[in-house]
Formats: sequence, C-alpha cells, structure tokens
Amino acid sequence: MAAEPQVPHAAPGTRRAALEVILRHQHPGGAYPACPTFEVYGYSWFRDGAFIAEGADRAGAEDSARAFHQWCARVLTSRAGRIENIVATLRSGGTPASGEWLPARYTLEGDDEGDTGWWNFQLDGYGTWLHLLVAHLRRRSADPAPYREAARLACDYLAASWNTPCFDWWEEDSHRRHGATLASIEAGLRAAADAGLVQGDTAARAVAAADEVAATVRREGVRNGHLTKWMDGTGAVDAGLLSALTPFGLVDDDLAAGTLAAVERDLLHEGGVHRYLEDTFYGGGRWPVLSALLGWHYARTGRPGDARRLLHWIDGQFTDGGLLPEQAPEGRRLAPEREAEWVDRWGPNATPLLWSHGMYLILADELGELDSAPA
Repeated sequence: MAAEPQVPHAAPGTRRAALEVILRHQHPGGAYPACPTFEVYGYSWFRDGAFIAEGADRAGAEDSARAFHQWCARVLTSRAGRIENIVATLRSGGTPASGEWLPARYTLEGDDEGDTGWWNFQLDGYGTWLHLLVAHLRRRSADPAPYREAARLACDYLAASWNTPCFDWWEEDSHRRHGATLASIEAGLRAAADAGLVQGDTAARAVAAADEVAATVRREGVRNGHLTKWMDGTGAVDAGLLSALTPFGLVDDDLAAGTLAAVERDLLHEGGVHRYLEDTFYGGGRWPVLSALLGWHYARTGRPGDARRLLHWIDGQFTDGGLLPEQAPEGRRLAPEREAEWVDRWGPNATPLLWSHGMYLILADELGELDSAPA
C-alpha cells in the first residue's frame, strides 16, 4: 500500500458520536434504516443491519444489537410457511415465482415493502445475519434459544437456494451468481452449524451446502489467482469480495493474497475504496464501508498501520454534523459525468449511511481505538 498523507485522529468523542447516530435512528422494534434521510433507503436490510449491529455491539450497545437480531428472528419466523414452501419447491426441482422469494429489505415494522418496482431478491443478507448473529451470541455469552427457529428457517432457505442467481450487494446483476454473495452464504451456514445454533438434519444440510458453495467458488469464481465478481469466468473484481477474506474467511492464504492484491490495484485510491471499475452510481465514488472492510482485513492480518490509515481516511469523511455518507463527497470518481443524473433522481449522496457508521466502529474496535460508549 502506497504511503499516504497522515490524517489527524478524530476529535475525542467522534466514535462515540458515530454510535449515537446509529442508536438515534434505530426503530423501536429493532430495525435499522439504511439511511433515515434518503427516501429510497428507508428500509432495513439484513446485510446492512447485521454489520451495523456488529459495530454497535462492539461499541458497547449490546441492547441495540440484540434488538436488531430479535427483529430479524421475528421477520423470519413470521414467514415460516412461506419459507417452507420455497424450500419444498426447490427440493422438488421446481423454481419459485419471482414474487415468492424472500426480499432483501423490509419496512422498519418488518413488513414486505410492496411493489415498488425496485430490485429486491438477494440472498447475501441471510448468510451475513447468521454469521454475525453467532458472533454476537459468542461475544455476549447469550442464550441461543430465541434464535433457533429463525436460524433453522434461514439455513434451510440458503441450503436450498444458494446456487440461484440473484441481485448482488449493490442490487445489480440479477442473472448472475456473485462471489461476495456466495461467501456470505457459506459463512452463515457454517457458523450456524459449528456453533450448534442449528442441529440435526438442518445442521447436516447446512454443512453440506457450505461445502458445495466453497467448491463452486474455487471452481468457477477464480481467475488469475484471485476471486472474481461473478461465477462466469470473467476476471472482474469487486470490493465486496474482501468480505470473503474478512470476516467470512472463505479462501486460503494464497487466494486471499491474490484477491487483496487485485482489489488494491484496481479499487484502492488514497485510502478510499471503489466498488468496481465500471461503477457509475453517483459517479462511482469511494465508499467508507469498503475502506473499513479493507482495514478490517489489514488489522486481522498483521498490517495495523495500513488499517489505521484507512480508519483515518474515514475520519476525514465525516460531515460537520458528525455523519458519514455512503460515498466520499470529494475526490476521485470513476465516472464523474454520471454523478448529476443520480443527484437529479434521488437527491444528494445518502447521509448518514448507518452501514458506514457500523463498519467504522468495527474497524476502530479492531484497532483498539474505540472511545468509551454507552452500554
């Protein structure tokens, strides 16, 4: 990683304030809105929310994290019949209709959002939730009993559906299978089984499916020594693939090193990380979420100085009001000529993005740089 200008530490209390933004906007039922001020992000995603809860939990807000995980469990158990019908259809060789799949996001009350015309079939969130739920239960030595039924439903759903093309982390490319999605599914299934959160036939199916996912990624999702964005033989990389390294741990050291090198080469610029080279969303800027994800991996693999530089880059993205955006408001754009069309369509860059806040807290915790925070 090239040397970068030193960015001062955030002012005392900034990391506590980052947590307070999350707590302030959490719904009484436990859901986290992706962005409370950005109309089309007024929903709760399992993926975003699981990372937000992880950050809050690490920063001392155990009750907030527990409330989110309980919300997820209610969402799933209230759809038990629907999930079991999907699983039965898949096991019999059929394909559920497009409207039958579980959505990626829900209203803050836990309802389906209705027909908005916006893409909504993704699988990654359920795997991410299982993986980070297990992390929460272990961290807090918490009783897994309230989550067992929801975990069973999630594992059966993922074990039956994992090879189905769906939208990726970015709500794009619905006709493909994605490396980052498969990494989250493998990690969630394996974590639930290894922790004893699911047992018996469900655990056996979860482990078998996790093994199949890992084998598929190695067979179809690797090129030139690195993971690829899609399972289609092309060599494109996506920064979401960093999750396959940390926290999901899908790949061995050599493949992890090759993937890291490809992301650093193509997508890292002065502390900020782009999603992928062809990105045009809001001009294709750099994402604090992804800088924190990269820093998390650095911190876990003996590169604390590099991780700290990324944390300090994120420090520099806070607004004067202490909010983190979805994309860095200044600096490099991959497609600057495309920024205005998104501003015209949806307004300014989503701020605060609670996922950015959650990932920031995770990285700060990995580096031992969290301030004291409310318990």
